[in-house]
Amino acid sequence: MSLVDIAAFVDRLADVSGEAILPFFRTSIGSEDKSRGGVFDPVTEADRAAEAAMRRLITQTFPGHGIVGEEFDDIRTDADYVWILDPIDGTKSFISGLPVWGTLIGLTHKGQPCYGMMHQPFTRERFTGDGQGAQWRGVNGKGAVKRSLSVRSCASLAEATLMTTSPLLIPQEQRATFHHVEAQVRLSRYGGDCYAYCMLASGHIDLVIESGLQPYDIVALIPIIEGAGGIITSWDGGSAANGGAIIASGDKRVHEAALKLLQAKV
Repeated sequence: MSLVDIAAFVDRLADVSGEAILPFFRTSIGSEDKSRGGVFDPVTEADRAAEAAMRRLITQTFPGHGIVGEEFDDIRTDADYVWILDPIDGTKSFISGLPVWGTLIGLTHKGQPCYGMMHQPFTRERFTGDGQGAQWRGVNGKGAVKRSLSVRSCASLAEATLMTTSPLLIPQEQRATFHHVEAQVRLSRYGGDCYAYCMLASGHIDLVIESGLQPYDIVALIPIIEGAGGIITSWDGGSAANGGAIIASGDKRVHEAALKLLQAKV
């Protein structure tokens, strides 16, 4: 598959998922709690409809490809190409009427993330990356626009802006370590889910730290961040592709400083 073919197909996936989701946004849509008594983990009809639409298109177009998604069973995970899907990353924001959610569409080749998109159909934004470059496409008063993405320089934690979706989503045994890093930064903001990583790739923030992530929460974002010149790893400095405890940074100096704190005993 060429990069051009991949990009064109991912745009089709974004189209069909957006068409499935938008009729439900800011309506009286209900949600189910998947946690069964744990931390509230909602799923809606919009999540399932969007993932089902993407799965149908993938299966019709690339029957030999694998699919890993949040809402349905995995298929052919040993295939050379595997699609990693999160139909609505940020469902809590979605059901609250907030536009900081997005559809994550990732592709791995032999286990390595090779292309990713974060699509926000309500704001009509698409963030894409292939690890070598990254791009934002959206609209303004004059029509459709696009630009390359690039992280910003940041010399130290003391100058950094940090984001996480919520400290309450970080397991209790890791939360003190997170707050230890948070105490060193200039500004800390909560919320955003996938949007936070895209703001890092866009050069608006410097650091994202989270834990408890699944592969479908992060695989699509890795080629975007790396394509924009950023760094994304696990807290131990390994690959972020398997999820878990994740740190993303725009500047390697900030990444190294935060990793030292995350790996230190508090």
